[in-house]
Amino acid sequence: MSNRHLARTIAMQTLFSWDFNGKQEKDLTDLIEQNFKQFAPTFNDHGFVKRIINGVIKHEAEIDSYITKYATEWPLDQITIVDRNILRIGIYELLFDQDIPAKVAINEAIEIAKVFGGESSGKFVNGVLGAIYKNTAETIKKTEKPQVENTTNN
Repeated sequence: MSNRHLARTIAMQTLFSWDFNGKQEKDLTDLIEQNFKQFAPTFNDHGFVKRIINGVIKHEAEIDSYITKYATEWPLDQITIVDRNILRIGIYELLFDQDIPAKVAINEAIEIAKVFGGESSGKFVNGVLGAIYKNTAETIKKTEKPQVENTTNN
């Protein structure tokens, strides 16, 4: 398992606990540390996990509005806590984290959904994130860092 995949898994588990307990806590540092101790005691990239969690919480209302808009058959509170928080991470990375390519954000969310979600979670997450990407691709492309081509002048 790659470090980033493990980090996303820890972020999902932390957000799951936070959501499950009614989103009461404002500072999730203790919960993050607890999850590291329990699930990945030797993992050393706490910064990436904190970046994801803080980004999701900072943009929670906007992220949830995307879930509501694109998962039209499912009211937000009827989506499983696991799927809801996988979607939150995927949408955060897709729309707000310019360091993560869109396809990586989508693929990682799908893989986490396949492992931690229900039988159809992977397809559900793929459908929602795919629709968001399709309808926001122009915006995403404008904000993503351009790739520099290596050219030589002859």
